[in-house]
Amino acid sequence: MLARFCTRPALRRCAFAGAVTLSLLNAGLPATTTADTAGDRPQPDLSRFYRQKVKWAGCDDMDAPKDLQCGKVTVPLDYARPGAGTLDLAVARFRATGRSRGSVLLNFGGPGGAGVAELGSGGKDFMGLTNGYDVVGFDPRGVGLSSPVSCGEGADDASDTADPGAQTDHPAALLRELRKSADVCAKYSGPVLPHIGTVNASRDLDVIRQALGDRKLNYLGFSYGTRLGAVYAAQFPTKVGRVVLDGVDTLTEPMTEQGIAGAQGQQTALEDFLGWCVRDIACPFGQDARSAPDQVVRLVRALDRNPVPTGYGDRFTGQDLVGGISQALYSRQLWPSLERAVASLTQDGDTRPMMAFSSGGAAPRPGGHGTGGGLVGAQDVPVDNLPAALMAIDCADDPDRPTAGRITRDLPGLRARFDEASPVFGRYRLTEILMCYGRPRGTHFIRDRVKNVDSAKFLLVGTRGDPATPYRWTVETAQRLGSSAVVLDNKGEGHTGYASSKCVHAKVDAFLLYGSLPPNGSSCPADNANTP
Repeated sequence: MLARFCTRPALRRCAFAGAVTLSLLNAGLPATTTADTAGDRPQPDLSRFYRQKVKWAGCDDMDAPKDLQCGKVTVPLDYARPGAGTLDLAVARFRATGRSRGSVLLNFGGPGGAGVAELGSGGKDFMGLTNGYDVVGFDPRGVGLSSPVSCGEGADDASDTADPGAQTDHPAALLRELRKSADVCAKYSGPVLPHIGTVNASRDLDVIRQALGDRKLNYLGFSYGTRLGAVYAAQFPTKVGRVVLDGVDTLTEPMTEQGIAGAQGQQTALEDFLGWCVRDIACPFGQDARSAPDQVVRLVRALDRNPVPTGYGDRFTGQDLVGGISQALYSRQLWPSLERAVASLTQDGDTRPMMAFSSGGAAPRPGGHGTGGGLVGAQDVPVDNLPAALMAIDCADDPDRPTAGRITRDLPGLRARFDEASPVFGRYRLTEILMCYGRPRGTHFIRDRVKNVDSAKFLLVGTRGDPATPYRWTVETAQRLGSSAVVLDNKGEGHTGYASSKCVHAKVDAFLLYGSLPPNGSSCPADNANTP
């Protein structure tokens, strides 16, 4: 609400390829990839990946419920060169309690959210779906246990140095630091980084579907997970089963416009939080709703000038505070925890509660080196994996790479636009979008080809008061995807609707379990149950 090692294998002879293709079609398995491919050029053989089955076992390496089972699915590092290396993707499931119709896969968003850990800690919200499904979470490539990317122990320092708020008058220095930061992330992330992004994650999703034994993909994606679901529908339209996209991401807006929209939404959510907080005598921002926003700005600036030490041996800055607040504002249910976390920071100098909102895990390590594409242990996930993966995936999905000259000319104006959007979140959001400088140009596939999807109908849930994914994105994405998209209008607030609205929860479950799709344009009323 945030890395070209391979050689192409020899192509098979045409007669053999024809025979294999026929046998795969008869088996319901794809003989070729379906996206970002050129014309009629023969495509690599992926059959060995589509023939695997998940071997389930206990989740011994995690602090997880006893009934959670874990496994892995192996995918190509590079789909264009599947013989050049592989990755293992972590998967986990709660088994169906009733008669199972297969699996429903969950993606909790991010990008960079670890689905295995999230399912283990928050699976109770989805237990109703076990009446008809195995409920499955997974760590996408570069995320969590699946070859996690990292920007190393100096990630925070590099981000601070590359802060456009501090370097508006010195754009050449800013650009040098941005390129340096990109090089450091490539070093610590290893071979997976050039092959990260939603297009490849969608291909992975289809391999997972087949490994679970499902003919069609049943899927519930939140926030960024809606982008992944939309890309899947465009790549594999005949494999779309019952798909729900909640908190719909944009498929077309440039990262600059996304950043401004996000800053505006989060500023509104912050002011709503402060209006609630000041009614409590323990609110760390005082009891005056008019002055509380200025108190936040002053705290952020003070921490940027004088960061406080953390238990990890690094520093906690004002921008770290902004990142933590931005995560906590996604749900009103987190407001009491946010109030306590800020109080712990300001009164005791304890950064841990705030840091828990934005990251967790072990100290950063050189991710990708020495893992050979295999899964890592939960204790080995770099502490910066979530922000490192968010940046890597967003940059891989975005084809825009302004030149150094363009950034130099535009930086003062951009800074002014972002500050106007939010005096708290503007600088943080501007830093995020500029961090793509120095990285390879991303794919055009999402903007150019994810549209007019000819698939089974799927459900898009948009929430009117969503601070991260504006409701207009739901409408625009539905229009872009075409007649297959059905919109449910949630009149409530908060990021996504499934966890905060009883009405949305019921309608989503009814569609996934029974195929009961609400009429296009139907709505759910605001639900007061999500008030702290």
